[in-house]
Amino acid sequence: MDTWQRRTLQYVVVLTGVMFGYAAVYDTGMSAFEGEAISYLHALQVVVETFTTTGFGSDAPWTSAEMNVLVIVMDLTGVVLIFLALPVLVFPLFEQAISTTVPTTASEDMENHVVICTLTPRGETLVEELDSWGVEHLILEPDRERAKDLYEDGYTVIHADPESVDGMEAARLPEARCLVADDSDPVNTSIVLTAKEVAEDVRTVSVVDDPERERYHWLAGTDDVLSPRSLLGEGLASKVTTGISAELGEAIEIGEDFEVAELPIQRGSDLVGRTIAESGIRERAGVNIIGAWFRGDFESPPSPDATLDNGTVLLVTGHEAQLERLKEMTTSDVRRFRRGRTVVVGHGEVGTTVTNALSTAGVSNVVMDLVEEPGVDVVGDATDPDALARTGIEDARTAILAIPDDTLTEFAILVIRDLNPSIELIARAEETENVQKMYRAGADYVLSLATVSGRMLASSILEDEEVISLDKQVDVVRTHAPGLVGWTLGEANVRARTGCTVVGVDRDGEVITDLGAEFRIREGDELIVAGTDEGTNRFTEMMGSGSD
Repeated sequence: MDTWQRRTLQYVVVLTGVMFGYAAVYDTGMSAFEGEAISYLHALQVVVETFTTTGFGSDAPWTSAEMNVLVIVMDLTGVVLIFLALPVLVFPLFEQAISTTVPTTASEDMENHVVICTLTPRGETLVEELDSWGVEHLILEPDRERAKDLYEDGYTVIHADPESVDGMEAARLPEARCLVADDSDPVNTSIVLTAKEVAEDVRTVSVVDDPERERYHWLAGTDDVLSPRSLLGEGLASKVTTGISAELGEAIEIGEDFEVAELPIQRGSDLVGRTIAESGIRERAGVNIIGAWFRGDFESPPSPDATLDNGTVLLVTGHEAQLERLKEMTTSDVRRFRRGRTVVVGHGEVGTTVTNALSTAGVSNVVMDLVEEPGVDVVGDATDPDALARTGIEDARTAILAIPDDTLTEFAILVIRDLNPSIELIARAEETENVQKMYRAGADYVLSLATVSGRMLASSILEDEEVISLDKQVDVVRTHAPGLVGWTLGEANVRARTGCTVVGVDRDGEVITDLGAEFRIREGDELIVAGTDEGTNRFTEMMGSGSD
């Protein structure tokens, strides 16, 4: 029974009760004050005539004041109930008649699609990812108004109950590639149980809100359970654990005034919305992009077709003057890549995941929380400068704010940035719409819960796409490449073949860093190459022998 039907039933019950009540009072009043005995049916007829304003002349006039007052009250009651019926019953009925009709079944030719029950903010990110991969999807929404809004916004949606067999069949679940249950924990387990009844072989992915209830998702038969908050913690930690080899600056000297640095692209930069190829960063600034973070995903090297947005963090190599030029393009401060202590603020599920990941990667960290418990080093408020000072924030390299309150996070960013202007600030956001405010407050890198969990859902469904990776390491190595002697860098196409970037060439004791596509490699040249462990190994194997 939908909302309009329930309201109608309630109205009819109330109206009937009021009329029968007035009929009893009118019957009694006619005998007591008018001296005229009438039947109850006659009294009910007078009440109906009064409520519907069709007249009450058969009993008029009344000689007693009491009966006249009763009739007046009945008149007013009838008018109020009639006018109430218009907005409560009649208007919604007309609105429903002329409103958008939401489909209740999927198209008959829909197959190999993803069924999403229901659409949350992380589900919106999932839909964007599926669209980018050309994967068909269908949202199953039990609320009519919500389904209508989604339908009018252009989503592929049907109005059906995901906890019912009929709803799953309406979504053509047996023909689907996957089902995503994204509601509360009890509803998600119910959805999975229903899905397994309709199509046992279709893969199910369930989102768990309370980690302590994860076991019950598995017992319901789900094939994959995702915990958004732990995923967010991993994403925040990956920004710290993804790093440059510790050899840099010690065993490897690239050249005088040549540095590796991070530059976050901020709102207002003309790079926002452009691909790396369109940005002309290499031509305009002279730097080499050896890696980049895109919404929690580290890529090395990034694709030329990757789109830059505010929040993208570039990992680049170049001279001081080149970095300054890029700084102007990104409208952000240059962050020298260096190691040091990381302060983690917040020790809930997200903060604990961050701390565990940092410890596993060997990153020194100090944990701060409001509550004293095992694993917390400093007890205090993240908005209190004195409490933050006890963590050593003024000398720390990075601060990770894992606070579940966006307003407090924004304030803490302002306080920490004031205490340490050069610190790298990484923050979590509960709501996607607050991400921009955190950047404006001074954060270098912000991940929203919806973005991370939505992309991880996509990664789980699209198994070929790795969305977030921990502990990726960018190495800078020196190596001879006899297989490239006589080749130009353009001809060698090192980046496409190995995933590495040649950032410098040591020739006769002089390090050359201004390398163009026409630069030709000579006998005895030692190449300085940046890339992931896997990429540098591939470069050594392939380029050392000159094989393809």
